[in-house]
Amino acid sequence: MSGAIELIAETKEYRIYGRENCVAIVHFTAGGSGSLGSSGMMTENGLAYLVWRGAEAFLVGKGIEIPATPEQVEMLRRFSEDLKARIA
Repeated sequence: MSGAIELIAETKEYRIYGRENCVAIVHFTAGGSGSLGSSGMMTENGLAYLVWRGAEAFLVGKGIEIPATPEQVEMLRRFSEDLKARIA
């Protein structure tokens, strides 16, 4: 079972959430509704986002592009789904 999603940082319109190595930025409107941006994963080289090239998944960030494991893809998928439910 995955741990709880934590609020890492916030400003007037944005909040950063994380769980394990996953992070995402959520934009909140003045009305309070949240819009989830892309989820990423912290790596040894910094934040990398999941990018699909055909059927292959990669973690891509500044100066990094590595194949994503099926476990990493599933971790990001679960995190994104759980965060969407939290901000809904």
